Amino acid sequence: MPVESLFATDVYRARVRHRGIAALNAELLRESRQLRVDDAAGRRWSKARYPGGYTSYGSVNRLHRLSPTFARLRDLITPHVTAFGRALCLDLAGRPLEMTDCWVNIMSRGVAHGWHLHPLSTISGTYYVQTPPGSAGIKFEDPRLDRMMAAPPRRARAPRAARVWVSVPARAGTLVLFESWLRHEVPPNSARAERVSVSFNYGWF
Repeated sequence: MPVESLFATDVYRARVRHRGIAALNAELLRESRQLRVDDAAGRRWSKARYPGGYTSYGSVNRLHRLSPTFARLRDLITPHVTAFGRALCLDLAGRPLEMTDCWVNIMSRGVAHGWHLHPLSTISGTYYVQTPPGSAGIKFEDPRLDRMMAAPPRRARAPRAARVWVSVPARAGTLVLFESWLRHEVPPNSARAERVSVSFNYGWF
């Protein structure tokens, strides 16, 4: 067909493979839970903006600079970010993308994270530490949606590339990367146990 696909929105998903990844995940889980206990400011922030769950986003959001465990995670993530940047054809002009923010999210049953994006960053993402059965995935929105004034709905069986919303499953040990301007949410978590993830931003300037 004489159809050309333009302005693609790419999302990167990969398993983080490393000989010590199971031990690292266990330590990330332990530190994340301990941080929730110690972080009174984060619990207050979460009570107001993340009901039922805990996130260190509003309190301790540079964990890669504070904890050797999270620094090791950064070192495993960075090659993936570099590969994704190449796939996006980013011209970084000799300046590498660097992790600027890193925080923990603990979602109990029923906790959701509404639509948002990550301003002033280049690439954002999430690494899944613990995802019990029923854990909510991450849901992305077509960035052109607010311009589709008279567009008919897409067919129920439209391919993923043609859908207005696409969900990517949450799997422990998996990394998801996306450009920071892409809106996304986490629907209500239906898992009985806690869903634990580490989110982060990489910047260029």
